[in-house]
Amino acid sequence: MNYIPFAFPDIPNVACAFGTGPRTMAFTGAADPGDVIAVRQSLKASLGFAAWHSLRQVHGVDMIFEPEFETLDRPSIEAGDGMTETRPGHALAIKTADCQPVLIAHASGRYVMALHVGWRGNVQDFCARAVRSFCVRYGLSPAELSAVRGPSLGPGVSEFTAFAGEFGEAFRPWYDYRTRRVDLWRLTRDQLVKAGLDSERIFSLDLCTLSLPLFFSYRRDKSTGRQASLIWIKED
Repeated sequence: MNYIPFAFPDIPNVACAFGTGPRTMAFTGAADPGDVIAVRQSLKASLGFAAWHSLRQVHGVDMIFEPEFETLDRPSIEAGDGMTETRPGHALAIKTADCQPVLIAHASGRYVMALHVGWRGNVQDFCARAVRSFCVRYGLSPAELSAVRGPSLGPGVSEFTAFAGEFGEAFRPWYDYRTRRVDLWRLTRDQLVKAGLDSERIFSLDLCTLSLPLFFSYRRDKSTGRQASLIWIKED
């Protein structure tokens, strides 16, 4: 199973992994659900977490706190685009094929969060909403959080021909009228900083899903699979 590991430099008991192709990790559109289960089981065995939690992602702003259902071998039941977790070994999985997976951990290593941030999520300021909910729920400070943004649509190819209707004038600082591209990577980083995160605690994997065949890309392939990005608290 192919994946890219990531570790926050000062939070040793939290682990992250960003999956790659060529086999999909999502049931939606999969020709063989058994193959999806096999891919997820392989990733679980390689990384050593105990449970897999994913959502029916809807490009919204709803959060699920400590998801109830194990979804490694079945489609997700709960709808939402963000999850939090405090139980060691319970991995939060975000499925993407151009959208940004944003994984967040508290400095204590006791609280983690995973977000699915598409451009609609950026427009709805989902990062700030999620950080606020996370901090209120567990009594945390945004300045104590670290975040990593995974592979997603890069600024060199993120063209939006209907910018005025889809984003609006408020997002003009991140838009280049000459190329009609929105720098979604910078936008997400700026939204996290505005939400109270220290810029030095925001990390990124600057890998473009459309440009690199290593990843699934909806823009490139139209009908495509999904890679999964995971964060979990390590078990003792």
